[in-house]
This record gives sequence, C-alpha cells and structure tokens, in this order.
Amino acid sequence: MIYIERLRNNKPLNERSTYPYNIPSIAKLNELEFQKPVTFVIGENGSGKSTLVEAIAINAGFNPEGGSRNFNFKTQDSHSDLYHDIKLIRSAYRNKDGYFLRAESFYNVATAIDEYIVHDAYGGSLHKRSHGEGFLALLHNRLYGNGLYILDEPESALSIISQFNMLTRISQLVEKRSQFIIATHSPILLAYPNADIYQVSPDGLKLVNYEETEQYRLSKYFLNNYKKMLTELGL
Repeated sequence: MIYIERLRNNKPLNERSTYPYNIPSIAKLNELEFQKPVTFVIGENGSGKSTLVEAIAINAGFNPEGGSRNFNFKTQDSHSDLYHDIKLIRSAYRNKDGYFLRAESFYNVATAIDEYIVHDAYGGSLHKRSHGEGFLALLHNRLYGNGLYILDEPESALSIISQFNMLTRISQLVEKRSQFIIATHSPILLAYPNADIYQVSPDGLKLVNYEETEQYRLSKYFLNNYKKMLTELGL
C-alpha cells in the first residue's frame, strides 16, 4: 500500500542558501517518488538523510520528536524548516494508523507515553525495558497496520537478531496495508525484499540496488577480509 506517492520541494532554487540547503543533497532535492511499500534512505553521517525523513514526518503531521499524530510534546527544537518547503502528494488511500520513530529522541517519547498513561498500547512502560526492547515493543504492540510509518535509524538500539525480528515485523505490517519510509545505516534492514533504496550524496538522491550500497559492500568486505582490513586501519 502506498499512502505518500511523491514529495515535491516548492522552494525556489535561487532561495536555497541557508540551512538546511547548505547540505548539497537537500539543495538539489526537487522531487522524490515513493513507489514501493518500503523505501529506504541511506547516506553518510551529515549527508541529509535524517533531515529529509524528519521533514517528511513533520509535514505528514507527526510530532518532530516522534510518536503518533496525537503526540504534542516538546523538549528541544532540533529540526530544520525543510518541512515548510515540501509538499507530500498522497494517493487516493488514507492511512488509519501512523507513527514517527526517531531514535535520537526515543527517550522523550517513552517519557511522554508514561505521562499520557497509554502503556497498554505499548505492552507496558517503555522505560522499564532496555532501549532495544522498547523499540521492539513499539513495533509489535503499537503499530497495527493500515499505517504510514516513518523511522529514523531504528537499528541504533537493535542487536543483529533483533534486526532480523524487525524485518519480519515490517513484512507483517506491509501485508496489513502499511507503508514504511526508513532512514538507516543497517545492511540487514536494507536487504528487505523489493524495497526502493535512495542513496543520498552531494549529487542528490538516486535509486540504487542493494548490492551497490556501501552498507552491503563494506560489510561484506570486512567480514571476508577482517584481518586485512584491521591491519590497513593500523590495528
């Protein structure tokens, strides 16, 4: 299921000078298509992937620090104004559920859940679990399908086995008519079948195949040649 079909940047080219347009990938962002139920956005630290995914989430009506559209708390503004400039082109279908998982501010979301006393929807207080267990509890208890789910680096708290678990949960939710937009560094999550992968670079965003990503190539090279690579790193 596709709920957001396209992103369009309405900021005139001659006005793209201040932050976040000092990030080359954002400065060159005009349109972006979402053609698959799962879309990944990848890139180096500082390349603009989280800035982009965050802007999509805010424009879609989510709290900048994460949560569902009903969350309305604020601790510290750290998001850009990109969400003002973009327009999301929606399909004829409307999602019944939605969530923005932002790893950086997940603690704040967990605190808000305690304050709102909505523990049952998450399988209990997330503060009483490890960081990774909290992520998985959210995925398995709070996300129920027919949803638009925007995730920013969800692998940050997850072990390899937990990332396998997440792949399975994504598949279950896709079967329940859900759409995912995910910023990630994880070569495991990127292996999700038939997903679109957008590589963020100074030249803009382009679709790439899984085997073309640095996440795949460098992980494979390291695992197959870890002694050689450690020597090259001077270790």
